[in-house]
Amino acid sequence: MKLSEVKSALQHLETIAFQLPNGDLVPSHFHVTEIGKINKTFIDCGGTVRHENIVNFQLWNANDYDHRLHPEKLLHIIELSENTLNIEDAEIEVEYQGETIGKFGLDFDGKSFLLTNKQTDCLAKDNCGIPAEKRKVKLSDLQPANTCVPGSGCC
Repeated sequence: MKLSEVKSALQHLETIAFQLPNGDLVPSHFHVTEIGKINKTFIDCGGTVRHENIVNFQLWNANDYDHRLHPEKLLHIIELSENTLNIEDAEIEVEYQGETIGKFGLDFDGKSFLLTNKQTDCLAKDNCGIPAEKRKVKLSDLQPANTCVPGSGCC
């Protein structure tokens, strides 16, 4: 989910909810303690230099049960960070601490923001010796139409 999509969704919400991949909700008294831009430059295992730009949200639970982050306040924080940090419309990554700090993708179901599990991947499969995944076919699909089949009496 891109930053522009988050801003658009916030304009239509009365409350903000974040749902973890296991279905639990982040407690409603969470705070967004950081919005930042992360520019990552790295080299993959095939030797290609790559660049990745993301917008980072950090969610934090406080023992402050009397305050709730409202959509218009989060929109203000986003706009302030866009102007101050020169943030572009990039994909969102959310940091949230459960048992350890997790990094999640972000989606929206029309009501809640969904924290999605992120996966690692090899970006240079064709360059580093990872064999291409073999296509699975049925043997019956390989036989031409005019061949004998066992038990048919044609052989």
